[in-house]
Amino acid sequence: MPSPLPVLLLVQDAAPAIVPADTAWMLVATGLVLLMTPALAFFYGGLVRAKNSLNTMMMSFAALGAVGITWAVIAYSLAFAEGTAWLGGTAHALLAGVGTEAKGTIPHVLFMAYQGTFAIITAALISGAVVERMRFGPYLAFIVLWTLVVYAPVAHWVWGGGWLMTKGVLDFAGGTVVHINAGISAVVAALVLGSRKDYGRQAIVPHNVPFVLLGAGLLWFGWFGFNGGSALAASELAALAFTNTFLAPMATLVAWMLLDYLRTGHATAVGGATGVVVGLVAITPAAGFVSPAGALALGALAALPSYFGILWRSRTRLDDSLDVFAGHGLGGLTGALLTGVFARKAWNAAGSDGLLAGNPGQLGLQALGASASLVYAGLMTFVLLRLLALLVPLRATARTEGKGMDVTQHGEEAYADGEGSILVMSDGASVAAITPAMTPEPAAR
Repeated sequence: MPSPLPVLLLVQDAAPAIVPADTAWMLVATGLVLLMTPALAFFYGGLVRAKNSLNTMMMSFAALGAVGITWAVIAYSLAFAEGTAWLGGTAHALLAGVGTEAKGTIPHVLFMAYQGTFAIITAALISGAVVERMRFGPYLAFIVLWTLVVYAPVAHWVWGGGWLMTKGVLDFAGGTVVHINAGISAVVAALVLGSRKDYGRQAIVPHNVPFVLLGAGLLWFGWFGFNGGSALAASELAALAFTNTFLAPMATLVAWMLLDYLRTGHATAVGGATGVVVGLVAITPAAGFVSPAGALALGALAALPSYFGILWRSRTRLDDSLDVFAGHGLGGLTGALLTGVFARKAWNAAGSDGLLAGNPGQLGLQALGASASLVYAGLMTFVLLRLLALLVPLRATARTEGKGMDVTQHGEEAYADGEGSILVMSDGASVAAITPAMTPEPAAR
């Protein structure tokens, strides 16, 4: 028998009156989740070479505009307006009917904005697989289309009253909707674009590890709004999700450092930052359904698939540049499945018991949700990229990659010395055209 509908739908429809405390918390939570996209920019930006750092960061920052507007115009309606089991309707297109009236216990317009921050960072996550080679314009076109064709339908399935929600699939804050969706889309995008020209020929190492640590820290901070805010109220459930978001990444961090130390004799900073993010990813679907002890166990277990997934990927020709699939795809998949193991109704009456509480069927439902997202998102990402490639070139030329994506795509550089200080000029300008200006005039007699 399917479990009760998850908390998101119940809270949306349970109470007709706005509660000021809930509104205050959700205002804060929305700001916290919005911060996660600039945080992702620092995390990703530090992991690439200096000549591509601004372009990599702009792939996240630009999503704030491109995806945010798409969300407001139509994607929110497709995700959350009343429709079929597969897709929402157009009743809220251009935010029609989205005002200050109650949506659960918060204003409807605030619920829309909060959910919009999820759509933005989910699309931005994919960029980590195609950095240092995808042209900026086609990338923006892709994430707009992806938000409409992939993110909005899957969000409707899981959170908007769609078929996975009615079956009882549990996803508290986005393990399926956000991380599995983005993870499989990232690996498909990496395969379609092909590897960077230097991949496998020279070492490609992070240019700024402190940026990586800063980004991971800010992501953790923002994630309290990501998971805690998904209770949609200042409630005991928000406190549970907040606490689990506090604990699970700690366990993953410790497990990751131990794995690093046992394998190499060093606990690396990049590894530690990656472990924190993987722990955050894994606890996301389970945050409001498992006990704090369950969160610790889930966080520790989540380190294993992602850690060894990164090691495996590095030995292949798959250039998922920043290991989006290993971190978010495998992390989200692990978290989604372990939700079906550790979930307990004693902690959330709107949830369901999992395997350890005597309900193995919930694990099967979690596998169904994860599989549906993997297949749909992977297939539609492939179709979107192939269709887009018929209209515009998706990746930069080898010459453009060599110069760096910062200068060629944005006309800017992150650094003015060292690796930087490239003369910025159009490809059409010739050396001969600037030679007279650089040739000294003979001294006057």
